[in-house]
Amino acid sequence: MSRGFNNNYGATSSTTHVVPEVVSFSPTEFISLCENVAHNIGSVKSGWQSLEKTTKIIGTQRDNQQTRDKVHDVQMSTNEKIKATSKDLQRLGAIVRGGDKQQKLQVEKLTSDFKIVVEKYSNSQQLIATKMKASLLLNASQHDNQEGGAPPSAELQQLLQTQRSQQSQLQFEQDIMLEREARMREIESAVIDVNQIMRDLNVMVNQQGEVIDTIEGSIETTRGHVEEGNSELIKAAENQAKYRKKVLILLIIAVIIGLIVTGIIVARLKS
Repeated sequence: MSRGFNNNYGATSSTTHVVPEVVSFSPTEFISLCENVAHNIGSVKSGWQSLEKTTKIIGTQRDNQQTRDKVHDVQMSTNEKIKATSKDLQRLGAIVRGGDKQQKLQVEKLTSDFKIVVEKYSNSQQLIATKMKASLLLNASQHDNQEGGAPPSAELQQLLQTQRSQQSQLQFEQDIMLEREARMREIESAVIDVNQIMRDLNVMVNQQGEVIDTIEGSIETTRGHVEEGNSELIKAAENQAKYRKKVLILLIIAVIIGLIVTGIIVARLKS
């Protein structure tokens, strides 16, 4: 498990629980967000698997700048997926406060899957960053050793030439150091801080649990209202049935009268 995670995320010291405000939503939005989260979880998993494979290459003969660029691209893309998914899950957490228990369980499952894959990705990200920085420092040390090889020739002309090139050499080494520092900062900046994301998600899960308890506690009251409503619907249905029966009788009478009138008219026309 990553050192950046602990089981106290989302804990509160207050004993007073405030039920979050219920957010209105449409079923279409709920389904769309769930699909987005599920797809992004798959993308984060792919990013983690890619880093796992590349970690074995860093520091070997197969390691090159193209490998480093690929690692950077994977991290930038995956980091954006993680941030977007975190926002979607928080929106879902707000949405299902007004939903049913099945919806809440679905969001909890997505949240759990997301947290697991993010933790694995974070561990791989930190490991590959450590190996890349170590490899970078090793290459720099080897470069310095090569630069400090055999002393210049004893010939005066070569000594003078070496002195004239010292200034440009120092400038070159300074540029190398600056580039090395820039790469180190780039590696460190690519490591996403998932601690706050995990804290937010744990708080969201705890709030969902409180809302589930509140909703289950109000089921009996709601059931009483539903039974009362059903009784009113039954009475309305009975009244409607009586009304339809009266209308049907009137229609039958109207048809009979129409037939009689038609018969009289036909009889007079024939006479």
